[in-house]
Amino acid sequence: MKGKLGWLKKVWWAFLPAILLLFGQSKAQGIEADFSGYVGYSYQHFLHDGLYENQRAGFPSFSFEPELNLSWDEGGQSLNATGFVRINFRDASRTHVDLRELYWQKVKNNWELSVGVKKIYWGVTEAVHLVDIINQTDQLETFDGEQKLGQPMVHYSLYSPIGTIDLFYLPYFRRRAFPGEHGRLRTPFILEKEDIGFESDMEETRPGFALRWSNYVGIFDIGLSHFYGNGREPLFIPGSENEGVFNVFYPVINQTGMDLQATTGPVLWKFESIVRQSANQDMFAMDAGIEYTIGNVGGKGLDIGLIGEYLYDDRGDLALSGLQSDLFTGARLAFNDVQSTEFLFGTIIDMERSTKLISVEGSRRLGESWTFDVEMRLFEDVSDQEFLNFFRRDSFLQFTLERHF
Repeated sequence: MKGKLGWLKKVWWAFLPAILLLFGQSKAQGIEADFSGYVGYSYQHFLHDGLYENQRAGFPSFSFEPELNLSWDEGGQSLNATGFVRINFRDASRTHVDLRELYWQKVKNNWELSVGVKKIYWGVTEAVHLVDIINQTDQLETFDGEQKLGQPMVHYSLYSPIGTIDLFYLPYFRRRAFPGEHGRLRTPFILEKEDIGFESDMEETRPGFALRWSNYVGIFDIGLSHFYGNGREPLFIPGSENEGVFNVFYPVINQTGMDLQATTGPVLWKFESIVRQSANQDMFAMDAGIEYTIGNVGGKGLDIGLIGEYLYDDRGDLALSGLQSDLFTGARLAFNDVQSTEFLFGTIIDMERSTKLISVEGSRRLGESWTFDVEMRLFEDVSDQEFLNFFRRDSFLQFTLERHF
């Protein structure tokens, strides 16, 4: 755990003088504080024996996510902090600590400036978020890449009549962590994050840069982005001598992305695409689809969203997601009750092979402070020609109970 906290300590000491100054001037500046968060318990159970030795079936864990927000200058300035801790009792590699956010923000007239560790989200599609490139994926938390690590940055936003322009300077790269020997959803070889190298000699200290323009034009919500720096996704290049052996490293990439959503009554038209270039691998990927919502079904307050998307990745078998030519179909159920009950069902079907990925996500409030979540992922008939074949016996069911404060 000591090694995992090294970079967090550096960030904490960098921000400590500012935090002390804020509290020291709290009366004069009129600082308003808000503290919230949750404590949770999860149990993840894998339905089949693992492919590799020493893999276990059940994984109980506790999580804690505190959040502190301080604002002053009549809301014009703020300090925002969010931490995260996961304690896993079966896979030590999944026990980890992260500083999701710790940044100062200044808002004035038509611009904003943020400095520190922050999370940024881009994207409109359901099955995969191709354009979402700023933050590193927290591979220890979710298989689908929804959870992200905090990213050190300087972020400037300018709001103008022609749209919003976001500029990013990213001074430090964060490596992706992977499950350990006893964990599931892993490759046959154990990946330690320190073992994955870089194309750049500067490694983590190579700065990254990004910009994005976004705007509303009639029924369209459009975003155009470009990123340059260490790629967030490690590159797996098959070895020339031994089958199943890969050279793994983080390449330096240029990635240009587009996300587009059009609203026509109850129908949302969604599209994301990226072009990524590097010295070792170029790629094009896209996700295009629709979501049609049937509102207040039977007068009971139930909203049903029907989703269909087509996914393409020209890397073929080298696509880590396995989404080289696939169809996603799903349904979103929102009961609009006092318990905020929601479910999302989805299936990804490989158009060229037998592979199927089935997912179920559900959440419900219990009283004023508790929530209960369920998640299921099923891998069916995974082709032995895909990277996902490493996980073919890792179907799982997970239950999570959280106490919010």
